[in-house]
Amino acid sequence: MNIVLFHSAFGLRPAVRAAADRLRSAGHEVWTPDLFAGRTFETVEEGMAFHDGIGKDELLKRAVLAAAPYSERGLVYAGFSLGASVAQTLALGDDKARGLLLLHGTSDLAPNAEADDLPVQLHVAEPDPFETDDWLSAWYLQMRRAGADVEIHRYAGAGHLYTDPDLPDYDAEAAEATWRVALGFLDSL
Repeated sequence: MNIVLFHSAFGLRPAVRAAADRLRSAGHEVWTPDLFAGRTFETVEEGMAFHDGIGKDELLKRAVLAAAPYSERGLVYAGFSLGASVAQTLALGDDKARGLLLLHGTSDLAPNAEADDLPVQLHVAEPDPFETDDWLSAWYLQMRRAGADVEIHRYAGAGHLYTDPDLPDYDAEAAEATWRVALGFLDSL
């Protein structure tokens, strides 16, 4: 499978590269665009401030340009938190998208969004301060209405970015469960 994997607001950190290596070891071709041009951050607040300085439109432009050379192959769009938001936006706009793997995040959907049986898998903490129960329920219903085939996996007690071993949110058990399920999802596409 061809996968484009977008980083979180922390930037292209070692955990993103390690995730890409894990996916490659499972036989996938993976690209990890650096939407922050080499900048990484120690806190989500610093990363979001940088993101806000770039602006959502510029960030999406960078993501589209990064994915464009590979989109004809039929990409699986994937991302961590902010990167999941980016991945979702691109996948819903790409009629050749093969799947959408969301780790720790989602995004708003346009009222006229269409997903035409797009396989979608979301992995998120429970509870998650950025992905509340009400938000996830509404998001799920909107994705289903758009035509996506959605699975949501929740991890009780895990922190928001629980797959990143260099962050305080890390939860080894939840991270391993996430990767086991996500690799199965990718193998099914």
